[in-house]
Amino acid sequence: MAAQQMYKRVLRNEVMGSKRPDLRPDPKLQAWIVARKRHHLSHAHVQMGRELGMNPAKLGGLDNHRQEPWKQPLLEFIEQVYEKRFGRAWPEVVITLEERARTVAAKEAARKADKKARRAAREAVAPSTASLKDPDGQ
Repeated sequence: MAAQQMYKRVLRNEVMGSKRPDLRPDPKLQAWIVARKRHHLSHAHVQMGRELGMNPAKLGGLDNHRQEPWKQPLLEFIEQVYEKRFGRAWPEVVITLEERARTVAAKEAARKADKKARRAAREAVAPSTASLKDPDGQ
């Protein structure tokens, strides 16, 4: 029991990465990070699963080939469904979840900086209504 709790704590720390909420990845990406570690998926398999629209919480039911021998192992199942849907065995470009999180964060930071610059330019052109009020407040 203690080993299982310690495993969960270590897994949670690895997934969360930081105690600061602004540095944590998106919860959807966190679910895929947990699934990647739990089911021993490669970055390519995670990307294929995401492109197929799979639910990372439901992968345990698909990865049950030891108890249900008629099922394929999860990695083979993802590859088969991906090839059937997209007509190729692997994605053309494999992007890790961490890289994706970094690019999303960079885009968001650029968007916020652009918005801040637009607001500053608008304030410079038209002063705010607060500065146009009388000192009496009327």
